[in-house]
Amino acid sequence: MSIELIYKTEAFEIIGKCMEVHNALGHGFSEIVYKDALEIPFNQDEMFCEREVKYDIYFRGIQLKHKFYADFVVMDKIVLEIKSCNSIINEHISQTINYLKASGHQLVLLINFGKDRLEYKRIVY
Repeated sequence: MSIELIYKTEAFEIIGKCMEVHNALGHGFSEIVYKDALEIPFNQDEMFCEREVKYDIYFRGIQLKHKFYADFVVMDKIVLEIKSCNSIINEHISQTINYLKASGHQLVLLINFGKDRLEYKRIVY
């Protein structure tokens, strides 16, 4: 029995662009630098993405005060969360699950530029 990865090809393309940015810039910059840099290959390669996508949360039909902001939504279906830290921790994973619950999307790519080698996780909900 084989398990099919959701959005395998699209995720591979996105991770490739992240690797390109990491190879060019290395680690050590703040998250915003990597976000700005990622927009360049997304735009040049005509890979549609939205940045700082806001998600409202509702309870009993009332919009709550707290909002979630995903770093990117790529191709209208994959949430891309950027970090620049020592390692991906459980709180980062919990954060991305909140994005999936709020957005209705099924996949987050959690990318960490903070190490010598690009670190990433696929989170499916």
